[in-house]
Amino acid sequence: MAGVTDTVFRRFIKNLGGCGLIMTEFTSADGVLRSKKTAGRYLHFYEDEHPISAQLFGSNPQVLADAARLVEDLGFDLVDLNLGCPAKKVVKCNGGSGLLRDLPLIRAIFESVRAAVKIPFTVKFRAGWSDDEIVCVELARMAEDCGLGAVALHARTRQQGYSGNARWEWIASVKQAVRIPVIGNGDIRSPEGAVDMVKQTACDAVMIGRMAPANPWIFRQIEQYVSCPSTVNRPPYDVPTEADRYQMIRTYFSMLLEEEVPDAVGKMKQFASWFTHGIPGGAALRKGIYDSKGGPEILKSVEEFFEAKLQPTV
Repeated sequence: MAGVTDTVFRRFIKNLGGCGLIMTEFTSADGVLRSKKTAGRYLHFYEDEHPISAQLFGSNPQVLADAARLVEDLGFDLVDLNLGCPAKKVVKCNGGSGLLRDLPLIRAIFESVRAAVKIPFTVKFRAGWSDDEIVCVELARMAEDCGLGAVALHARTRQQGYSGNARWEWIASVKQAVRIPVIGNGDIRSPEGAVDMVKQTACDAVMIGRMAPANPWIFRQIEQYVSCPSTVNRPPYDVPTEADRYQMIRTYFSMLLEEEVPDAVGKMKQFASWFTHGIPGGAALRKGIYDSKGGPEILKSVEEFFEAKLQPTV
């Protein structure tokens, strides 16, 4: 979730409710050790974000161990190793899912980081490099053997990227193979989908990434859905109204401006396509946002669009 889950987005999601654990954006272990500015940008968080995990990537066991110590010293609750990113520029540096072809190096990283910190250490990984190189069960067992606290599986291969369907049966296989908690990830688009994954795989928790900016309410909806008795004669979770969506967009954009986030305007334009998805006339709002020159102008476009739509008819 590089470029998405900065401190503003994390607090925004947290305030909407339902999210049990939040995580930083994908962060280079080497980068945060070399530059205080980089560390300040990617590893900055506020007290109301707890519990929070820092997600690191890299391929050098000692560098990752040193970065994990930094994470612990900064007060994070967990440290997570990313073995899932399929991006070519990351993979060619032997980071993310690029490491899935080198299990001995992964073991060395597990052992080095585990020895370096006392906070829980977890890993997120893909099923394997390709359908011919599935390593998820072996990798999960290795993680358990090395003392990691939990594993998260994105049930696709590196070769798939984000195409095709996540194969939840791989999550079930990992759950059957280890005693530590297993977190399922991939193709959860609704509260019903989250519950289906748990039923089909017996996983201990679910992880949601790309759906979060498209539907920031999904965590709260899942919480409502699982706690709603089937006998209650009402919808199992809240569906946001246009007024809710207006409040959500205005709140997030205002937080970006107040926090003086670098490239706040760029982030507003990036999020506009997600946040306005499904809104009648949303194309006009997106055009107004894309054509705007600055943050206040974007916020004004949002306010004018929604206030016109929500104005009571006489």
